[in-house]
Amino acid sequence: MQTLATTKMTSKGQVVIPESIRKTLHLNAGNQFIVVAEKDVVILKTIQEPSLDEFSGLIRKVRRQAKAAGMKKADIADAIKASRA
Repeated sequence: MQTLATTKMTSKGQVVIPESIRKTLHLNAGNQFIVVAEKDVVILKTIQEPSLDEFSGLIRKVRRQAKAAGMKKADIADAIKASRA
């Protein structure tokens, strides 16, 4: 797996991810990234939607935390209504 390559930034601030890296990481047009900057380091992290199993696990975790906090369905409905106002 090739993980090192060079690239340049255009005058519009665009950076091309070299083909070898795109192929290795299976990146395609439309992939989204989180961009993290620290001093002279820029990191691109792909954003991937969770699988159904991961999503189900997240939902279970949130429900347990909400129950432990004493939240009820009505509280959630009220919060949604308030955010839309």
